[in-house]
Amino acid sequence: MASPPTTDWVHRAPPARGLERIEAYFAGHGYDMHRHDTYAIGRTLRGVQSFQYRGGWRHSLPGTTMVLHPDEAHDGEAGSHDGFHYRMLYVEPALIQQILGGQPLPFVTGGLCNDPRLGAATDALLRGVDRPLDPLEQEDALFELAHALNGVCGVIRPRRPMDYVAAERARDYLHSALDRTVTLEELATHSQRDRWSLSRDFRLLFGTSPYRYLSMRRLDLVRALLVQGQPLAEAALMAGFADQSHMTRQFRQAYGLPPARWLKMLGR
Repeated sequence: MASPPTTDWVHRAPPARGLERIEAYFAGHGYDMHRHDTYAIGRTLRGVQSFQYRGGWRHSLPGTTMVLHPDEAHDGEAGSHDGFHYRMLYVEPALIQQILGGQPLPFVTGGLCNDPRLGAATDALLRGVDRPLDPLEQEDALFELAHALNGVCGVIRPRRPMDYVAAERARDYLHSALDRTVTLEELATHSQRDRWSLSRDFRLLFGTSPYRYLSMRRLDLVRALLVQGQPLAEAALMAGFADQSHMTRQFRQAYGLPPARWLKMLGR
């Protein structure tokens, strides 16, 4: 039997709207504790994938679907001497909302799920990451995924009604403001919703706060600029961060590793 590799690597699929797919291998320690504002849905292909999540250790084995909720802290490391090989799908909550029509995001409490509905729904999106997804294939797969998550979780309706349209206006506005400071009052005015109702609805609908959402979109831009060859300092400023150290700190908090290591694992 071939020995497991000793070098960590990450392979990213061709880009797709609102979606990121990776395949990766880690020989030992993978990620420090971090949190991002997307769903992380994946499957371990080989080995044991161990991570801390919501106050306890989880151990993913081949055949189990991992579902990490947006903005929930987690890390990652090998649970055996063979390392762990896995595929992961990062889905923007806004895509799930567009399918479900504005309700609290489905939440898989323990982070691991053996329900065959979810396994079947993720198959199309977690196949080999070397080829791009056909646009209609992606839309169909996301529809199945959103409804599988909803069915597995049994979403509870909130006591107070939410304004999905106002929250979506705020989300769109944040995309236009990556390079400047934004206030909640400004968002509320644009969204035609009072500040605190907007803040509550945004969290329930998109899984994170408006400020965290804006920070993560800035980090998305940083990653794109780094892959294009921009230096760290210039990428930080172009994405609206005060300086390189501020960006690096937030990068590590979001992805569990510093940008230089992230680039090295991509072979850049």
